[in-house]
This record gives sequence, C-alpha cells and structure tokens, in this order.
Amino acid sequence: MPEIEIRPAAASDLAVIAGFDHTYQTAYVWQMDRQIEDGHVGVNFREVRLPRSIHVDYPNPKIPGSEGSGAAPVILMALLNHEAVGYIGVRDDLRPETTWVSDLAVCPQVRRRGIGTALLLAAQEWGVHRKCRYIILEMQSKNHPAIKLAMKLGYEFCGYNDHYYLNQDIALFFTRYLR
Repeated sequence: MPEIEIRPAAASDLAVIAGFDHTYQTAYVWQMDRQIEDGHVGVNFREVRLPRSIHVDYPNPKIPGSEGSGAAPVILMALLNHEAVGYIGVRDDLRPETTWVSDLAVCPQVRRRGIGTALLLAAQEWGVHRKCRYIILEMQSKNHPAIKLAMKLGYEFCGYNDHYYLNQDIALFFTRYLR
C-alpha cells in the first residue's frame, strides 16, 4: 500500500481543496430525542438505520481558506502518490489548550483507505506540539462515517448543538485527551 504523506497546505492547495467533493452517503444517523417535563430536560441520541442511503451535502458553506471563510484554520493536506486526496482544518484559538477540528474531507475514490485516520492522527500530533490538552471534533449528526472514525480512535461524545449549521443540522462534538 502506498504511503500517505501529510503536510501543511500551501496557498496553491486552496483551489484543490475547494474542488474536493465534500459530500458523503450514509444509511445511519444519530437521532436526537428531547424530553422536557416538570423542570427536567432529557436528551438522548440513538443510532438509527435509514430505509435507504442518503446523499448528504457539506454543512459549511465556505471551504477553509476560500474567500469569505473567516479566520483561516491551519490546513493539513494528505497526499497519496503525490496527489492531494484529503485535508483537515485545525485551530487552537477557540478554547484554551484545545485543538478544534471543524473540517475533514477525503476524496470519495480513496475513502476507507486510512487517509481520514492519518489526517486525524496528524491533527492530534499538531495539537500536542501546540501544548493542547484536548482535541474536539465537530460533525453533523448525519455524518456516520465521521462518528465511527472518532469512536474507533477513542474519542468520546461530549455534547451537541441543535441548529448549529446554516442548514439547521445538529452538530455533535467528540473529544479526546491528548497528553
């Protein structure tokens, strides 16, 4: 199997990132159930299999580094045979001692080959070098592939935000201790 190279993105990589297919297919979602009675609020998530797979669009309207995307995160690129096949956006300015991952994309033709794992491990290493104690991943409740990746790598569910994205999807947050 060819080796995956991870490196910081250059300005010339931003057009490549913008051209990535950020969509995905899923047959599972994390469905939220909320109960409010007598001053008690209960929220539960359960994995639900859908009747058929759905095509899900990327929830962030601005790809990192694109015009109007706001403060730019650090972008780490994954290359396979010298070709860009994925990226992860990381930052450490949102919470003290915390690396925050809001963007992770792998080209569809090379998914399920360890590229997402390599990118996430590189993000963890980046956070350790920046003296961060935690790393947080955000993802849609529909993003079953990302949820499974987070759980495989030892991340724990730590919260949610209803109507987080512009399309009103729920954001799930997973965290892991780094050091």
